Amino acid sequence: MITTNFKSSAVTQAIRDAIAVLKDMTPVYRDIVEYMVQATRQRFADGQDPNGNAWAPKKQSTLDRYKRLGYGNLDRVLIGPGRALSRQIVGQATASEAVIGSALIYSRVMQEGASKGEFGVDRRGRSLPWGNIPARVWLGVSAKKDEPEIIGIVEDHLADKLGNDS
Repeated sequence: MITTNFKSSAVTQAIRDAIAVLKDMTPVYRDIVEYMVQATRQRFADGQDPNGNAWAPKKQSTLDRYKRLGYGNLDRVLIGPGRALSRQIVGQATASEAVIGSALIYSRVMQEGASKGEFGVDRRGRSLPWGNIPARVWLGVSAKKDEPEIIGIVEDHLADKLGNDS
C-alpha cells in the first residue's frame, strides 16, 4: 500500500471549519424550523397535506354544530372558531434537532384522526369524540417541495461557513 501525507494549512482550516459548522447545527436547524412553520401554515391556506392532497371536508354535522353555536359558516377544513391550530404552529431548534408541532390538545387528533368514542364519554355519557374524525395530515415534510428547500438551506449554510460560492 502506498500512502501520502501532506500538510496544507488551507485544507486543515477548511476541515476545522466544517467540523465547527457541523458541531453546532443550531443556525441551520433554526432556518429549517422557520421554513417548516411557514410551509405548514401555508397548508392551512391551501387545505392540503404535505403531498398536496386535499384534506377531507368537514362533515355536515360539524358545520351544523358551528352554526347552532353561533360561529357562522366555517367550512374551511381544520379552521375552527378560534383558528388556533393554524396559528399555533411552533418550532424549536437546538444544536442537534429541529422540532415543529403544536401543543394544542387536539392537534394529534387532527393529524391522525379518531373513531367515535375512542376517548370514552363525557360526564353526560356522550361519546368523545361525538363522531368519527378523519385523519387530516397537516404536519410533515413533502418529498417534492420541502425536502429540496431543506437541502438548499443546509447547502447555503455550509457554503457560507466554508467560504464556497456554490
